[in-house]
Amino acid sequence: MSDEQTPPMDRREALKVLAIAAASATIADGLTPAPASAQRAALPTLPAASAPIPPKSGPRGTVTDPDLLNAKATWPRLLSAAELVTLSALCDMIIPADEKSPGASAVGVPAYINEYVSAPYDWAERALVRVRGGLVWLDVESGRRFGKPFTGLSLAQRTTICDDLCYLPKAKPEHQVGAQFFDQIRDLTSSGFYTSDAGMKDLQYVGNVPLAKFNAPPPEVLKHLGLA
Repeated sequence: MSDEQTPPMDRREALKVLAIAAASATIADGLTPAPASAQRAALPTLPAASAPIPPKSGPRGTVTDPDLLNAKATWPRLLSAAELVTLSALCDMIIPADEKSPGASAVGVPAYINEYVSAPYDWAERALVRVRGGLVWLDVESGRRFGKPFTGLSLAQRTTICDDLCYLPKAKPEHQVGAQFFDQIRDLTSSGFYTSDAGMKDLQYVGNVPLAKFNAPPPEVLKHLGLA
C-alpha cells in the first residue's frame, strides 16, 4: 500500500510497467516443443453461454513463433465459446476501455490467450488446465456469492471478486486458487494488449521508425553532462 505522501498508481499505469518489464524477459516454463504429430484430447468445457463471442483473431506470436505479423504456426483452438465469453469479461476487468484506448477483449486478447493455451507443447497443456480450472472456479465463486455466473454479474459484483484475487500474497486461503489463476490471466492480458497496435499506442511506443530530422540535445544539456 502507498504511504500518504505517494499518490497511488492506477491499474492501467501499473500494467504498463509490467508489460515493459515483461518485454525483456523470456518464458522459462518449458520451451521444448512436442512433436508436430502430437495430439491432445480437449478438456471438459463450460456449458454454452448466450453472450457475444469475442474476436477469433488477436495478437499472435509465441516464444517459438515470435513473428507477430506473419505467424506461421497454427493449431486448433481448445477453449469453447462459453469459456471465451467468461475470459473476455475477466480480461476487460483487468484492462477496461477508457478514453484513450479500447478494452482488452476488443483487441483480441481472449483469442491470444486461446492460442497460447492451445499450443501443442507441454507448457501450454499445463496452462490450459490452469485457465480452464480457473474459469470454473470463477463461476463457482460468483454463484456462491451472488447466485449468477461471472458474466451475469454487475460491474460492482465483479470488482468485489477481483479485489479478493488481484494480490496473491494477501489472498485468503480460500481464494488462493482463484488468485493464482487471476495472476496468470493478468500477465497474459497485459502481454496480449500491450503488443497490439492499440496497446503500443497507449504506451506511446513508436518502434524503429525513420526520423525526418534529428534534434540534438540542447547545449545546456550537453554541458551539464560534461559533453560540451
